[in-house]
Amino acid sequence: MLRVLLGWSLLAAPEPLVEGQSVVSDLVVDLRYATADNFMKQKVYPDSAKCLLLQSAATKLQAAAKALKAKGYRLKVWDCYRPLSVQFELWKVFPKPGYVADPNKKGSLHNRGAAVDLTLVTLEGGEVEMPTAYDNFTRAAHHSYSAGTPEARLHRSILREAMEGAGFKRNPMEWWHYELPGAISLPVRDDPFQ
Repeated sequence: MLRVLLGWSLLAAPEPLVEGQSVVSDLVVDLRYATADNFMKQKVYPDSAKCLLLQSAATKLQAAAKALKAKGYRLKVWDCYRPLSVQFELWKVFPKPGYVADPNKKGSLHNRGAAVDLTLVTLEGGEVEMPTAYDNFTRAAHHSYSAGTPEARLHRSILREAMEGAGFKRNPMEWWHYELPGAISLPVRDDPFQ
């Protein structure tokens, strides 16, 4: 019943999910919801969780990674596809639209395999300075935030340029969140990580 309400089509199978590292070979994967290092302070993904994305999103991510490699960076992902059942868990802890999508309404673009949370790292995998830590629900995480260090603003700009150049759309409230334009029309999923 929930799948029908949230847009599942019984006539057409949804686009398959692919593993991000199978398309972007040098992708660094650090799925924060598979650990307690997240705003919920608890693990909500299984150990077997992988960065899964729609093929169309993974292809765009590959284009962004190629552009960034030429500038001396790689991509590190913190979240990709998120099952709808996990979205309910996040909503229980932080029911604030704009930061966490309401699973009772339209769900998240992560629930569609059409969104990715990510940052830059050096070619060797070292951290670079960004405006905030991941899942920082303050104004400092907004793309329009003009304070902070010049290095953090530069890195945010480099990431944004590569992701938007590859065809992603940014979330104005989270410098780390990018999504496929028009993805709200895609079906919400609750597929297990495989």
